[in-house]
Amino acid sequence: MWLLGFLMFSCFLHAQVVLENEINITDLGLHFDGNQVPSGTANTGDNAPYDYYFGKNISAHGDCIKTYGDYVFMTWYKGGKAERHVMLTRYNTKTGTKATIEFPHRHTGFQNQYWIGESHNTIAVGISPLNGSIHLLYDMHAYSATKPSNGSLANDYFRYSYSLANVASLPDADFTLDKFVQSSSGNYKHLRMPGAAPQSEFVALTYPKFFLNDGGELFMLMREGGNNNGMYKFIKYDASTGNWGNFIDFNALNAKNQPGITYNWGLYGEMKYLNGKLRIGFQRRSANNNDKYEYQNGVYYAYSDDQSGATGWKNYKGEPFSVPLYDADLIKVMEPGDYVQGTDKNALRIVDGFDWTVTENGDVHIISKVKDNQFNVTKYLHTYKPSGATSFTTSDNFSGGGSELYTSGDSVFLIGLSNGRVFIESTQGGTNNFTRIYEATSGRTFDHGVVHINEGKVYYYLMENKSGNAQPLYLQIIDLDIIKEPFRVSLTSPMDGTTYDVGETVQIAAEATDENGSISKVEFLVNGTYFSEDNTAPYTVDWTPSTDGTYTVQAVAYNASSQTVNSSEITVNFKIFDPNDLTGDIYRLKNYVTGKYIHSVGSDVVESDTGTNVVPGDKEWEFVKAGNYYNIESKRTDKGILRAAGNPANDLINTGFGAPREDSDKQFSVVYNSADQTYQFVTRNNSHYIYHNPNGIIEHVGNSDARSKWIVESNTLSTPDIDSNAFGVKIYPNPANNQFTISLNNFEGLAYVDIYDMLGKSVFKTKMTSDKLKIDSQMKFKSGLYMIKISNGNNTTVYKKLVVN
Repeated sequence: MWLLGFLMFSCFLHAQVVLENEINITDLGLHFDGNQVPSGTANTGDNAPYDYYFGKNISAHGDCIKTYGDYVFMTWYKGGKAERHVMLTRYNTKTGTKATIEFPHRHTGFQNQYWIGESHNTIAVGISPLNGSIHLLYDMHAYSATKPSNGSLANDYFRYSYSLANVASLPDADFTLDKFVQSSSGNYKHLRMPGAAPQSEFVALTYPKFFLNDGGELFMLMREGGNNNGMYKFIKYDASTGNWGNFIDFNALNAKNQPGITYNWGLYGEMKYLNGKLRIGFQRRSANNNDKYEYQNGVYYAYSDDQSGATGWKNYKGEPFSVPLYDADLIKVMEPGDYVQGTDKNALRIVDGFDWTVTENGDVHIISKVKDNQFNVTKYLHTYKPSGATSFTTSDNFSGGGSELYTSGDSVFLIGLSNGRVFIESTQGGTNNFTRIYEATSGRTFDHGVVHINEGKVYYYLMENKSGNAQPLYLQIIDLDIIKEPFRVSLTSPMDGTTYDVGETVQIAAEATDENGSISKVEFLVNGTYFSEDNTAPYTVDWTPSTDGTYTVQAVAYNASSQTVNSSEITVNFKIFDPNDLTGDIYRLKNYVTGKYIHSVGSDVVESDTGTNVVPGDKEWEFVKAGNYYNIESKRTDKGILRAAGNPANDLINTGFGAPREDSDKQFSVVYNSADQTYQFVTRNNSHYIYHNPNGIIEHVGNSDARSKWIVESNTLSTPDIDSNAFGVKIYPNPANNQFTISLNNFEGLAYVDIYDMLGKSVFKTKMTSDKLKIDSQMKFKSGLYMIKISNGNNTTVYKKLVVN
């Protein structure tokens, strides 16, 4: 069973993390042991050190390791400098044996100058679990028939190798080169991928990555174009025909040709299929070469509700957009450059240390790194959004240093090298409480490596710290010891740390399972004292506190033998309604006298006849607590907060800063007028009011008449939560033994259920005419993993995973 099958389970215990095995893959991994040189450097001979143009690493680099069944597949180049052959090694975790295939083609070098090492020319590997075929893609770094200009790669600018079906699991003796498909030229490298896409789609591509969806379908992602004018495009493999489909473009080249886009841009990141959704995360490289960013900037994230990724794309707020995407700011999460001080041209280097993941609960975690060369400061940043939250939190109280984020259930793991040895840290999803759970303190040290994780085990593919251009490669297998607890309970609502108004009714809900029996009831404790209970799933009770304060909530599950298990304790806050506190919502601000709205246009704050956005968020505002005052933040994609400037006098502008900021000219008091239910916003720096002048200008003045009053219109519905869906689905028990139940929230009369096995074959279909459907799993399904697709009459589709024992 592959990784996504393992991630079915939502509750885990973390015991002792141990190094299970260390395997020498080869002593001949190609490495660039020379110096960084110009592009036109002359050939110094095969016995000289291997000079390079970009970076030193080429073996154990890129998307070079995958698991399939009992096997680990790793690509590498054979060193030294005179060799450079493409290699594929398969390690059998059960028998401890290795089988290696050497391909006739070799490392290309920078623009086909083999004596100049090219670190982009990695070899990505993908395995289709649906037909057992192996796929290799070589990063040719955006070459084409005319790049390099001498035309030496006119018939070799794209390299793809693939095997026959079921080769991945052949016995070692049969795992040989002849199982790969030859091209018309008699070699094993193809200038295109077989299928519908025309040859023109395989030009100028770089950074290949393979990934799977829940159905085991194989996808490939690459970037077309250059570093600051590039687009991601992805394509799906059809295991039944052996062909690839058509490319889907996530973004577009030459974005500046679109209205409102000033610069072209490229992207650095990856696409993953996590928690039932296709997701993308990247950092952007703008063609603006005069700003403070040397290379990348920003953190960008989006997801698609469409299994194919062709439609259904949304930013983290749940706001939809179409692909190809032209304006990256529509999906911007945060700016690492805001956490350092440098402002000089090219002062900030934001290159490595970037990764992201999403837990089974929907917590989004992103790591990044920013180096301020102007002030010699480096910061590691952890940006995260707990499930149910509407915004991200960024902390620089984060040790960083990891190269990979991984999630299992509700846990997040950070994995990397420290002083050349492997370390692993973990935190609960939606938190920043990373603690070190594994650290190698002896043994070999390593120069670099690539992480792949499957079924709770880390497969770290590493190059040892040695010398020369043929260096040892090792595979470390580390068991995270993630053990599924058979009798468990967890709170699903409310979310830890949330705040409600006194008198508001909150649903407390829990999921409980006993895989060796049944659940008799779930009790709910508030502040350690019995509050209520429910004896049928889904286990829920309503709760309406009458006093303000901080409460603890916990669930206790009872099984048929009266044994108990407790959930983690969460904290919930209740506060007395304060009309002056506008936090927690998004608003349009309309003047009481003129009926005009406050509109953010660049740094200008102007009037508008309507509250309808011109660009997303430009007439929407959020109040963010900043000390004892508030920042008023634009929800425009590039954001910014209001500033009571003084030049020209009484000017009100929208700055490039993000909240919270405690500068006195960016802080406001909120005054509620109960008589007419209006608000006034008073500047901290000079006690002026935000005012709509008769000449149409919006500024801050000392006049407090009716033109200083504003009607606050809630705009919450335009900014839904990331994965919120009024059409909710629960499957219980899960894993199922004899039967399971599908339960729907907000059922509207009819729903369609399709259940697929992990080969993508439909094994069960029915209609639901009520909000619950009980299915006899023992009669209809073999033991294994299934995907359940539920669609309602409003074209909303939810996917759930089910294990049948």
